[in-house]
Amino acid sequence: MTLAVFVGSLLAVMAFGIPIAFALLLSGIILMLFMGNFDTQILAANLIDGADNFPLMAIPFFILAGELMNAGGISKRIISFAMAYVGHIRGGLGYVAIIASVLFAGLSGSAVSDTAALGAILIPMMVSAGYNRNRSAGLIAAGGIIAPIIPPSIPMIVFGVTAGVSISKLFMAGIVPGLLLAVSLTITWTIIVRKDKTVAQPRKTAKEKWAATRSAFWALLMPLIIIGGLRGGIFTPTEAAAVAAFYALFVGLVIYRELKLKKLYEVLVVAAKTTSIVMLLAAAAMVSSWLITVANIPGQLITLLEPFMDNQLLLLIIINLIVLIVGTAMDVTPTILILTPVLMPVVKQAGIDPVFFGLLFVLNNCIGLLTPPVGTVLNVAAGVGKIGMDDIMKGVWPFLIAEIIILILLTLFPSLVMVPLGWFH
Repeated sequence: MTLAVFVGSLLAVMAFGIPIAFALLLSGIILMLFMGNFDTQILAANLIDGADNFPLMAIPFFILAGELMNAGGISKRIISFAMAYVGHIRGGLGYVAIIASVLFAGLSGSAVSDTAALGAILIPMMVSAGYNRNRSAGLIAAGGIIAPIIPPSIPMIVFGVTAGVSISKLFMAGIVPGLLLAVSLTITWTIIVRKDKTVAQPRKTAKEKWAATRSAFWALLMPLIIIGGLRGGIFTPTEAAAVAAFYALFVGLVIYRELKLKKLYEVLVVAAKTTSIVMLLAAAAMVSSWLITVANIPGQLITLLEPFMDNQLLLLIIINLIVLIVGTAMDVTPTILILTPVLMPVVKQAGIDPVFFGLLFVLNNCIGLLTPPVGTVLNVAAGVGKIGMDDIMKGVWPFLIAEIIILILLTLFPSLVMVPLGWFH
Protein backbone atom coordinates (compact mmCIF):
# COMPACT_ATOMS: atom_id res chain seq x y z
CA MET A 1 0.00 0.00 0.00
CA THR A 2 2.87 2.41 0.84
CA LEU A 3 4.31 1.84 -2.66
CA ALA A 4 0.98 2.85 -4.22
CA VAL A 5 0.72 5.91 -1.95
CA PHE A 6 4.23 7.10 -2.80
CA VAL A 7 3.97 6.56 -6.58
CA GLY A 8 0.39 7.85 -6.75
CA SER A 9 1.11 11.02 -4.77
CA LEU A 10 4.27 11.73 -6.78
CA LEU A 11 2.46 11.37 -10.11
CA ALA A 12 -0.50 13.40 -8.87
CA VAL A 13 1.71 16.27 -7.69
CA MET A 14 3.72 16.24 -10.93
CA ALA A 15 0.49 16.32 -12.93
CA PHE A 16 -0.14 19.82 -11.56
CA GLY A 17 3.14 20.98 -13.11
CA ILE A 18 4.94 21.41 -9.79
CA PRO A 19 8.78 21.30 -10.17
CA ILE A 20 10.16 17.84 -9.51
CA ALA A 21 12.17 18.83 -6.41
CA PHE A 22 9.05 20.17 -4.67
CA ALA A 23 7.04 17.22 -5.98
CA LEU A 24 9.49 14.89 -4.22
CA LEU A 25 9.12 16.84 -0.98
CA LEU A 26 5.32 16.90 -1.15
CA SER A 27 5.04 13.20 -1.97
CA GLY A 28 7.41 12.52 0.93
CA ILE A 29 5.24 14.54 3.30
CA ILE A 30 2.13 12.69 2.08
CA LEU A 31 3.82 9.34 2.70
CA MET A 32 4.92 10.46 6.18
CA LEU A 33 1.37 11.51 7.02
CA PHE A 34 0.06 8.17 5.73
CA MET A 35 2.57 6.29 7.91
CA GLY A 36 1.83 8.53 10.90
CA ASN A 37 5.44 9.68 11.46
CA PHE A 38 5.37 13.26 10.12
CA ASP A 39 8.19 15.30 11.66
CA THR A 40 9.59 18.58 10.31
CA GLN A 41 12.96 17.90 11.96
CA ILE A 42 13.30 14.68 9.96
CA LEU A 43 12.51 16.61 6.77
CA ALA A 44 15.08 19.28 7.56
CA ALA A 45 17.78 16.80 8.57
CA ASN A 46 17.39 14.74 5.39
CA LEU A 47 17.37 17.87 3.21
CA ILE A 48 20.68 18.93 4.71
CA ASP A 49 22.16 15.43 4.44
CA GLY A 50 21.12 15.27 0.79
CA ALA A 51 23.12 18.36 -0.13
CA ASP A 52 25.98 17.90 2.36
CA ASN A 53 27.79 15.22 0.38
CA PHE A 54 31.44 15.49 -0.71
CA PRO A 55 31.18 13.45 -3.95
CA LEU A 56 28.34 15.72 -5.11
CA MET A 57 30.84 18.60 -5.12
CA ALA A 58 32.06 17.19 -8.42
CA ILE A 59 28.84 18.36 -10.08
CA PRO A 60 29.29 22.16 -9.73
CA PHE A 61 32.93 21.89 -10.81
CA PHE A 62 32.12 19.85 -13.94
CA ILE A 63 29.24 22.21 -14.77
CA LEU A 64 31.59 25.17 -14.36
CA ALA A 65 34.22 23.43 -16.51
CA GLY A 66 31.66 23.01 -19.29
CA GLU A 67 30.65 26.68 -19.17
CA LEU A 68 34.30 27.79 -19.15
CA MET A 69 35.02 25.46 -22.06
CA ASN A 70 32.33 27.08 -24.20
CA ALA A 71 33.24 30.64 -23.25
CA GLY A 72 36.99 30.08 -23.54
CA GLY A 73 37.12 28.85 -27.13
CA ILE A 74 37.76 25.18 -26.35
CA SER A 75 34.51 24.02 -27.99
CA LYS A 76 35.04 25.63 -31.37
CA ARG A 77 38.63 24.35 -31.58
CA ILE A 78 37.43 20.79 -31.07
CA ILE A 79 34.96 21.23 -33.92
CA SER A 80 37.66 22.77 -36.15
CA PHE A 81 39.94 19.82 -35.36
CA ALA A 82 37.30 17.27 -36.40
CA MET A 83 36.43 19.36 -39.47
CA ALA A 84 40.04 19.32 -40.65
CA TYR A 85 40.16 15.54 -40.83
CA VAL A 86 36.69 14.37 -41.90
CA GLY A 87 34.85 17.49 -43.10
CA HIS A 88 35.67 16.87 -46.75
CA ILE A 89 34.16 13.38 -47.14
CA ARG A 90 30.53 12.69 -48.11
CA GLY A 91 28.36 13.43 -45.09
CA GLY A 92 31.48 14.85 -43.45
CA LEU A 93 29.74 17.37 -41.21
CA GLY A 94 27.76 14.53 -39.63
CA TYR A 95 30.98 12.69 -38.82
CA VAL A 96 32.35 15.95 -37.43
CA ALA A 97 29.32 16.11 -35.13
CA ILE A 98 29.88 12.53 -33.91
CA ILE A 99 33.62 12.99 -33.30
CA ALA A 100 32.99 16.31 -31.57
CA SER A 101 30.31 14.67 -29.40
CA VAL A 102 32.82 12.09 -28.18
CA LEU A 103 35.48 14.73 -27.50
CA PHE A 104 32.99 17.05 -25.79
CA ALA A 105 31.85 14.10 -23.66
CA GLY A 106 35.32 13.85 -22.17
CA LEU A 107 35.12 17.49 -21.07
CA SER A 108 31.74 18.37 -19.56
CA GLY A 109 29.64 15.27 -18.80
CA SER A 110 26.41 17.15 -19.60
CA ALA A 111 24.17 16.09 -22.49
CA VAL A 112 22.27 19.39 -22.55
CA SER A 113 25.41 21.56 -22.60
CA ASP A 114 27.08 19.53 -25.34
CA THR A 115 23.94 19.47 -27.49
CA ALA A 116 23.48 23.23 -27.18
CA ALA A 117 27.14 24.00 -27.95
CA LEU A 118 27.38 21.62 -30.91
CA GLY A 119 23.96 22.42 -32.31
CA ALA A 120 24.46 26.18 -32.30
CA ILE A 121 27.61 25.82 -34.42
CA LEU A 122 26.99 22.78 -36.61
CA ILE A 123 23.27 22.77 -37.47
CA PRO A 124 23.42 26.07 -39.44
CA MET A 125 26.57 24.82 -41.22
CA MET A 126 24.92 21.51 -42.09
CA VAL A 127 21.74 23.14 -43.41
CA SER A 128 23.69 25.61 -45.59
CA ALA A 129 25.69 22.67 -47.00
CA GLY A 130 22.48 20.91 -48.11
CA TYR A 131 21.90 18.50 -45.23
CA ASN A 132 18.35 17.77 -44.13
CA ARG A 133 17.65 20.03 -41.13
CA ASN A 134 15.58 17.43 -39.26
CA ARG A 135 18.20 14.71 -39.59
CA SER A 136 21.01 17.12 -38.71
CA ALA A 137 19.27 18.21 -35.50
CA GLY A 138 18.41 14.57 -34.73
CA LEU A 139 22.05 13.53 -35.08
CA ILE A 140 23.25 16.36 -32.82
CA ALA A 141 20.66 15.35 -30.18
CA ALA A 142 21.60 11.65 -30.38
CA GLY A 143 25.30 12.53 -30.13
CA GLY A 144 24.59 14.68 -27.09
CA ILE A 145 23.65 11.72 -24.89
CA ILE A 146 27.15 10.26 -25.30
CA ALA A 147 28.28 12.94 -22.81
CA PRO A 148 26.75 11.30 -19.69
CA ILE A 149 28.25 7.91 -20.64
CA ILE A 150 31.90 8.74 -21.36
CA PRO A 151 33.66 10.10 -18.25
CA PRO A 152 33.30 12.56 -16.66
CA SER A 153 29.55 12.03 -16.26
CA ILE A 154 27.26 14.04 -14.01
CA PRO A 155 24.46 11.38 -13.98
CA MET A 156 26.99 8.72 -12.96
CA ILE A 157 28.12 10.89 -10.07
CA VAL A 158 24.49 11.21 -8.96
CA PHE A 159 23.95 7.46 -9.30
CA GLY A 160 27.21 6.60 -7.52
CA VAL A 161 26.35 8.83 -4.56
CA THR A 162 22.74 7.58 -4.35
CA ALA A 163 23.59 3.89 -4.76
CA GLY A 164 26.87 3.86 -2.83
CA VAL A 165 28.78 2.62 -5.88
CA SER A 166 32.35 3.61 -6.82
CA ILE A 167 32.15 6.65 -9.10
CA SER A 168 35.62 5.92 -10.51
CA LYS A 169 34.49 2.44 -11.58
CA LEU A 170 31.32 3.87 -13.13
CA PHE A 171 33.42 6.36 -15.08
CA MET A 172 35.73 3.64 -16.42
CA ALA A 173 32.77 1.38 -17.24
CA GLY A 174 31.35 4.08 -19.54
CA ILE A 175 34.30 4.40 -21.93
CA VAL A 176 33.60 1.46 -24.26
CA PRO A 177 29.76 1.81 -24.25
CA GLY A 178 30.19 5.51 -25.10
CA LEU A 179 32.41 4.62 -28.05
CA LEU A 180 29.90 1.95 -29.14
CA LEU A 181 27.19 4.62 -29.19
CA ALA A 182 29.42 6.71 -31.46
CA VAL A 183 30.00 3.72 -33.76
CA SER A 184 26.24 3.06 -33.98
CA LEU A 185 25.59 6.70 -34.91
CA THR A 186 28.35 6.58 -37.52
CA ILE A 187 26.88 3.48 -39.19
CA THR A 188 23.36 4.95 -39.12
CA TRP A 189 24.53 8.30 -40.50
CA THR A 190 26.45 6.57 -43.32
CA ILE A 191 23.26 4.77 -44.37
CA ILE A 192 20.84 7.71 -44.28
CA VAL A 193 23.05 10.61 -45.43
CA ARG A 194 22.98 9.25 -48.97
CA LYS A 195 19.49 10.75 -49.28
CA ASP A 196 20.89 14.29 -48.94
CA LYS A 197 22.46 16.21 -51.80
CA THR A 198 25.22 17.77 -49.80
CA VAL A 199 28.11 20.08 -50.60
CA ALA A 200 31.40 18.67 -49.30
CA GLN A 201 33.76 20.92 -47.38
CA PRO A 202 37.11 21.71 -49.02
CA ARG A 203 39.80 19.14 -48.26
CA LYS A 204 42.31 20.54 -45.81
CA THR A 205 46.01 20.46 -46.61
CA ALA A 206 48.51 18.76 -44.32
CA LYS A 207 49.57 22.19 -43.11
CA GLU A 208 45.97 23.14 -42.25
CA LYS A 209 45.43 19.83 -40.45
CA TRP A 210 48.54 20.39 -38.38
CA ALA A 211 47.42 23.93 -37.56
CA ALA A 212 43.99 22.64 -36.42
CA THR A 213 45.62 19.91 -34.32
CA ARG A 214 48.06 22.34 -32.72
CA SER A 215 45.24 24.79 -31.99
CA ALA A 216 43.12 22.05 -30.39
CA PHE A 217 46.01 20.47 -28.45
CA TRP A 218 45.14 22.04 -25.09
CA ALA A 219 41.47 21.18 -25.55
CA LEU A 220 42.27 17.55 -26.42
CA LEU A 221 44.62 17.26 -23.44
CA MET A 222 41.84 17.92 -20.93
CA PRO A 223 40.01 14.54 -21.12
CA LEU A 224 43.37 12.73 -21.04
CA ILE A 225 44.26 14.52 -17.81
CA ILE A 226 40.90 13.68 -16.23
CA ILE A 227 40.78 10.01 -17.27
CA GLY A 228 44.51 9.49 -16.70
CA GLY A 229 44.31 11.02 -13.23
CA LEU A 230 41.35 8.85 -12.28
CA ARG A 231 42.90 5.72 -13.77
CA GLY A 232 46.19 6.34 -12.00
CA GLY A 233 44.57 7.08 -8.66
CA ILE A 234 46.06 10.58 -8.64
CA PHE A 235 42.77 12.20 -7.70
CA THR A 236 39.17 11.37 -6.81
CA PRO A 237 36.23 12.26 -9.12
CA THR A 238 35.58 15.38 -7.03
CA GLU A 239 39.22 16.44 -7.29
CA ALA A 240 39.15 15.64 -11.02
CA ALA A 241 36.22 18.03 -11.40
CA ALA A 242 38.14 20.81 -9.64
CA VAL A 243 41.16 20.14 -11.87
CA ALA A 244 38.92 20.27 -14.97
CA ALA A 245 37.42 23.62 -13.92
CA PHE A 246 40.84 25.14 -13.19
CA TYR A 247 42.29 23.76 -16.43
CA ALA A 248 39.40 25.18 -18.51
CA LEU A 249 39.81 28.54 -16.75
CA PHE A 250 43.59 28.60 -17.33
CA VAL A 251 43.32 27.61 -21.01
CA GLY A 252 40.55 30.11 -21.71
CA LEU A 253 42.27 33.02 -19.91
CA VAL A 254 45.97 32.44 -20.53
CA ILE A 255 46.45 30.21 -23.59
CA TYR A 256 43.52 30.92 -25.93
CA ARG A 257 42.80 34.31 -24.31
CA GLU A 258 39.16 34.24 -25.41
CA LEU A 259 37.73 34.18 -21.90
CA LYS A 260 37.62 37.78 -20.68
CA LEU A 261 37.43 38.68 -17.00
CA LYS A 262 34.20 40.63 -17.54
CA LYS A 263 32.67 37.46 -19.04
CA LEU A 264 33.78 35.34 -16.08
CA TYR A 265 31.07 36.63 -13.75
CA GLU A 266 28.34 35.65 -16.24
CA VAL A 267 29.86 32.17 -16.59
CA LEU A 268 29.94 31.71 -12.81
CA VAL A 269 26.30 32.81 -12.46
CA VAL A 270 25.10 30.38 -15.16
CA ALA A 271 27.05 27.52 -13.58
CA ALA A 272 25.68 28.41 -10.12
CA LYS A 273 22.08 28.43 -11.36
CA THR A 274 22.46 25.04 -13.03
CA THR A 275 24.17 23.64 -9.92
CA SER A 276 21.39 24.89 -7.65
CA ILE A 277 18.80 22.90 -9.61
CA VAL A 278 20.76 19.66 -9.29
CA MET A 279 21.61 20.15 -5.62
CA LEU A 280 18.02 20.98 -4.67
CA LEU A 281 16.93 17.79 -6.42
CA ALA A 282 19.57 15.81 -4.52
CA ALA A 283 18.46 17.30 -1.21
CA ALA A 284 14.76 16.63 -1.87
CA ALA A 285 15.51 13.11 -3.06
CA MET A 286 17.20 12.29 0.24
CA VAL A 287 13.84 12.78 1.98
CA SER A 288 12.20 10.34 -0.44
CA SER A 289 15.12 7.93 -0.15
CA TRP A 290 14.83 7.84 3.66
CA LEU A 291 11.07 7.29 3.47
CA ILE A 292 11.44 4.60 0.82
CA THR A 293 13.71 2.73 3.23
CA VAL A 294 11.48 3.26 6.28
CA ALA A 295 8.37 2.19 4.36
CA ASN A 296 10.18 -0.93 3.07
CA ILE A 297 9.19 -0.11 -0.52
CA PRO A 298 12.23 -2.03 -1.89
CA GLY A 299 11.00 -5.09 -0.01
CA GLN A 300 7.59 -4.76 -1.61
CA LEU A 301 9.20 -4.42 -5.04
CA ILE A 302 11.38 -7.48 -4.40
CA THR A 303 8.21 -9.43 -3.62
CA LEU A 304 6.64 -8.27 -6.90
CA LEU A 305 9.74 -9.17 -8.92
CA GLU A 306 10.55 -12.37 -7.02
CA PRO A 307 9.41 -14.65 -9.89
CA PHE A 308 12.18 -13.14 -12.05
CA MET A 309 14.98 -13.10 -9.45
CA ASP A 310 16.52 -16.36 -10.66
CA ASN A 311 16.89 -15.03 -14.22
CA GLN A 312 19.17 -11.96 -14.25
CA LEU A 313 18.63 -11.29 -17.96
CA LEU A 314 14.86 -11.34 -17.70
CA LEU A 315 14.99 -9.12 -14.61
CA LEU A 316 17.23 -6.60 -16.41
CA ILE A 317 14.88 -6.56 -19.41
CA ILE A 318 11.91 -5.80 -17.14
CA ILE A 319 13.84 -3.05 -15.32
CA ASN A 320 14.99 -1.60 -18.66
CA LEU A 321 11.40 -1.41 -19.88
CA ILE A 322 10.29 0.28 -16.65
CA VAL A 323 13.10 2.85 -16.86
CA LEU A 324 12.48 3.51 -20.56
CA ILE A 325 8.82 4.22 -19.84
CA VAL A 326 9.63 6.45 -16.86
CA GLY A 327 12.33 8.21 -18.91
CA THR A 328 9.77 9.44 -21.43
CA ALA A 329 8.11 11.52 -18.72
CA MET A 330 10.98 12.45 -16.37
CA ASP A 331 14.47 13.91 -16.67
CA VAL A 332 17.64 11.93 -15.88
CA THR A 333 18.56 13.30 -12.46
CA PRO A 334 15.15 12.94 -10.77
CA THR A 335 14.69 9.48 -12.30
CA ILE A 336 18.03 8.35 -10.87
CA LEU A 337 17.30 9.89 -7.49
CA ILE A 338 13.83 8.34 -7.25
CA LEU A 339 14.38 4.87 -8.72
CA THR A 340 17.89 4.05 -7.47
CA PRO A 341 16.93 3.51 -3.79
CA VAL A 342 14.03 1.35 -4.96
CA LEU A 343 15.88 -0.77 -7.52
CA MET A 344 19.32 -1.27 -5.92
CA PRO A 345 18.11 -3.76 -3.24
CA VAL A 346 16.44 -5.77 -6.03
CA VAL A 347 19.61 -5.69 -8.15
CA LYS A 348 21.85 -6.73 -5.24
CA GLN A 349 19.56 -9.58 -4.20
CA ALA A 350 19.55 -10.86 -7.79
CA GLY A 351 23.37 -10.87 -7.79
CA ILE A 352 23.76 -8.29 -10.57
CA ASP A 353 27.00 -6.27 -10.48
CA PRO A 354 26.10 -2.74 -9.24
CA VAL A 355 28.58 -1.07 -11.62
CA PHE A 356 27.17 -2.93 -14.63
CA PHE A 357 23.65 -2.08 -13.56
CA GLY A 358 24.62 1.55 -13.00
CA LEU A 359 25.96 1.83 -16.54
CA LEU A 360 22.77 0.32 -18.03
CA PHE A 361 20.59 2.45 -15.78
CA VAL A 362 22.30 5.73 -16.73
CA LEU A 363 22.33 4.84 -20.45
CA ASN A 364 18.64 3.94 -20.29
CA ASN A 365 17.86 7.26 -18.63
CA CYS A 366 19.90 9.14 -21.22
CA ILE A 367 17.94 7.52 -24.05
CA GLY A 368 14.88 8.99 -22.34
CA LEU A 369 16.33 12.43 -23.08
CA LEU A 370 15.52 11.76 -26.74
CA THR A 371 11.87 10.82 -26.21
CA PRO A 372 8.85 13.12 -25.88
CA PRO A 373 7.08 14.62 -24.03
CA VAL A 374 9.94 15.72 -21.72
CA GLY A 375 12.98 14.86 -23.87
CA THR A 376 15.26 17.62 -22.56
CA VAL A 377 18.01 17.08 -25.15
CA LEU A 378 15.38 16.77 -27.88
CA ASN A 379 13.93 20.13 -26.88
CA VAL A 380 17.36 21.78 -26.81
CA ALA A 381 18.25 20.43 -30.26
CA ALA A 382 14.87 21.54 -31.62
CA GLY A 383 15.44 25.00 -30.16
CA VAL A 384 18.91 25.57 -31.61
CA GLY A 385 17.85 23.91 -34.85
CA LYS A 386 14.75 26.14 -35.08
CA ILE A 387 12.36 23.27 -35.80
CA GLY A 388 9.30 21.81 -34.11
CA MET A 389 9.08 18.69 -31.96
CA ASP A 390 7.34 16.72 -34.72
CA ASP A 391 10.13 17.56 -37.17
CA ILE A 392 13.00 16.63 -34.87
CA MET A 393 11.27 13.34 -34.01
CA LYS A 394 11.34 12.51 -37.73
CA GLY A 395 15.06 13.20 -37.75
CA VAL A 396 16.09 11.49 -34.52
CA TRP A 397 14.27 8.15 -34.71
CA PRO A 398 16.94 6.23 -36.76
CA PHE A 399 19.62 7.29 -34.26
CA LEU A 400 17.34 6.55 -31.30
CA ILE A 401 16.81 2.99 -32.60
CA ALA A 402 20.59 2.57 -33.06
CA GLU A 403 21.25 3.59 -29.45
CA ILE A 404 18.50 1.31 -28.13
CA ILE A 405 20.21 -1.55 -30.02
CA ILE A 406 23.43 -0.75 -28.14
CA LEU A 407 21.49 -0.85 -24.86
CA ILE A 408 20.10 -4.28 -25.81
CA LEU A 409 23.59 -5.58 -26.75
CA LEU A 410 25.06 -4.39 -23.46
CA THR A 411 22.20 -6.07 -21.56
CA LEU A 412 22.69 -9.37 -23.42
CA PHE A 413 26.49 -9.32 -23.24
CA PRO A 414 27.71 -7.87 -19.89
CA SER A 415 31.30 -8.65 -20.90
CA LEU A 416 31.15 -5.63 -23.24
CA VAL A 417 31.16 -3.56 -20.06
CA MET A 418 32.92 -5.70 -17.48
CA VAL A 419 35.95 -6.84 -19.51
CA PRO A 420 37.01 -3.29 -20.52
CA LEU A 421 36.31 -2.17 -16.95
CA GLY A 422 38.99 -4.64 -15.83
CA TRP A 423 41.43 -3.06 -18.29
CA PHE A 424 40.77 0.54 -17.30
CA HIS A 425 40.30 0.11 -13.54
